[in-house]
Amino acid sequence: MTDDKQDASIDEAVATEEPPQYGVGPFSIREVALVGTWIVAFVVSFFPISVFDVSPSVWTSGIDWVLTIGVPTVAVFLIALRRLSPQGIRRVGSLGIDQFASVAFSVATVLWLSILWNSFVRLSIGQGFLASWVVWVEFFLMLGGVVLTVGAPFIAPFAQDFRGRPEVPAHRSARPVRRVSPRPAYVRPEPEPEAEPEYTPYATAGAAAAAGETATPEPPAAPAGDEFATTVIPVDEQAARAEESAPAEEPAPAAANEPAQARESFEHVENPTSTVEPAAATAPQHQAFWALVPEERDIVDEIGIPVFRIGPSAWALVIEDRGEVFVVRHEDGRIGYLHDVSGVTRG
Repeated sequence: MTDDKQDASIDEAVATEEPPQYGVGPFSIREVALVGTWIVAFVVSFFPISVFDVSPSVWTSGIDWVLTIGVPTVAVFLIALRRLSPQGIRRVGSLGIDQFASVAFSVATVLWLSILWNSFVRLSIGQGFLASWVVWVEFFLMLGGVVLTVGAPFIAPFAQDFRGRPEVPAHRSARPVRRVSPRPAYVRPEPEPEAEPEYTPYATAGAAAAAGETATPEPPAAPAGDEFATTVIPVDEQAARAEESAPAEEPAPAAANEPAQARESFEHVENPTSTVEPAAATAPQHQAFWALVPEERDIVDEIGIPVFRIGPSAWALVIEDRGEVFVVRHEDGRIGYLHDVSGVTRG
């Protein structure tokens, strides 16, 4: 069985054009030296690290043992397991077994050196040298471990352990980094076109004015569902209704009113557009109608602050006629008062 393994190793060496590697059993010379170094460091770690305390060792002085001797112990165990079980653990995270051993012995060396450095600082201020011989031995042993792991590829007796190794895909954390692409610039979305309103009296009147039309615009139809929307009654008919209701409210002697009523009826027939008597004209009317002003005028609220404006290019909806004041409602529902009612054309 041993001969078969040697033949397989020779065939592998010939295939990779490298001379065969000899060691102690399944371990290489470098691995045997590293295991021996660790065994001595592991035994010495049970001795006191301070010259003033007899009992404490690195294992009983807090958690310093984790990095000073614990992690190197794990590294040596993994190196031995790799030879005894080739299909076992092959890496620690993204680090190979040899890479992990290099990190473990390097960190342990720095920590033992830190203990020595603190002892020299205490000595410089007259408090005595604290570290015992254990710290010195551990420092040099861990430094030897660094030589056998980090510096081994550059030392002739141990470099053969790193030559002719089969190439395998690297761990994703050990591969070269990807190129970082610049983030694309933010593009503000274009606003969607607004739908044209079904009823735009101002736009219709403005288009007619731009075309050069001088005719008075026709009053628009009342919006559907409007609580103020009613049939538009001509001014003459409103006056006639007011005349019919006047005798009922204030009855007068027939003999005294007959000549005046006959004269007013005759004038009304001859001139249908004659002015209605002041009492009927100034009485508040709750009948809604359309009005067109000769120039732009302000519609104000109860305290006189302008709310919106109406002009000669579009009809305005009057929901109440209070004689000298019109109550006007805008398309968007706002309501205001028109105090200048001179020259208003009713529709």
